[in-house]
Amino acid sequence: MIVFVRYNLGEEVLLELQEEARVSDLKEAVGTQQGVRPELLRENDLPEQSTVHVGEEHQTGFRLQVRQSCTSVQPGKLRVRCKTCRNTTLTLNRGPSCWDDVLLRGRIHGVCQSDGCQGNEAEFYMKPVVLVFPCSERHVICLPCFRGYCEVRLREGQFVLHAEVGYTLPCAAGCADSLIKELHHFRILGEEQYGRYLQFGAERCLLLIGGLMCPSAGCGAGLVPPPGIKRLQCDPRLGCGFIFCRDCRGGAHEGACPPTQAPPTAADPQVFSVGEGASQRGRWELASLQLLKETTRPCPQCCAPVERDGGCMHMSCPLCSADWCWICRVSWNNDCMGNHWFG
Repeated sequence: MIVFVRYNLGEEVLLELQEEARVSDLKEAVGTQQGVRPELLRENDLPEQSTVHVGEEHQTGFRLQVRQSCTSVQPGKLRVRCKTCRNTTLTLNRGPSCWDDVLLRGRIHGVCQSDGCQGNEAEFYMKPVVLVFPCSERHVICLPCFRGYCEVRLREGQFVLHAEVGYTLPCAAGCADSLIKELHHFRILGEEQYGRYLQFGAERCLLLIGGLMCPSAGCGAGLVPPPGIKRLQCDPRLGCGFIFCRDCRGGAHEGACPPTQAPPTAADPQVFSVGEGASQRGRWELASLQLLKETTRPCPQCCAPVERDGGCMHMSCPLCSADWCWICRVSWNNDCMGNHWFG
């Protein structure tokens, strides 16, 4: 549960509490943060508003708003209210003509109709029907198109790492300095795709710190081995316990890594018999191995199979982002660019 604390009309400060936390736990956290004894705090529980107001005796200094974690992006409408009293009773002098009128403060004014309020500045707020990119052009994209944009970028592994924000996307028009700062927007992907987005970020971060993924099929556990060790084991507490070679990602072995072997064919002698179900699965696995051998090549940095479906010989690994040559199978360099960039 996320709790936002505002002290004496100052900036909001974030607190994290367990979902089962009680008001006494909340008072303890607030008192510790603000240097006030918890027993001096009083509270008025307003469950119908999901809001708790806490203040010192003889002084209402704390305001806490409890917000449940949101897991989706919903459509809504652009609305306006008086910035002073926060009521939707402001009559505008003019309507907004561009996104800067909506996003920047002090651009639009009006007359507040609330009794006793002298406010005249408009404050716009949205339950987004559209998303406005933080670029200089204020490009706008509707939610269905934004979802499609996110899905394509996720499928291609093209999310961008920002040191403070995390993995995010720029403006769809390619504008500079336009990375989305609010990662909650990617909830629009839906639960399954958003899970893939989280997994993508975790795997990329693992690779950036020198880690690697277990090569065993269906495992997906990550590990950060110490440098210089060739024989590695996937942690059985988190993964499958597979023991493998750091260089070739095959089973652990002594000496140099063996050359890549072609998958067995129907002409190879068979010295054992299996059931029909196992035989059918074996044929599917054989066909899959043959297809991978014919259509993909391993990334020279992380050994992930990469498929080339056209274009030039400059490859970019979708897993580790390494740039390499499809023909030479080494890091992309000037010789590759000059000799066989296009084949």
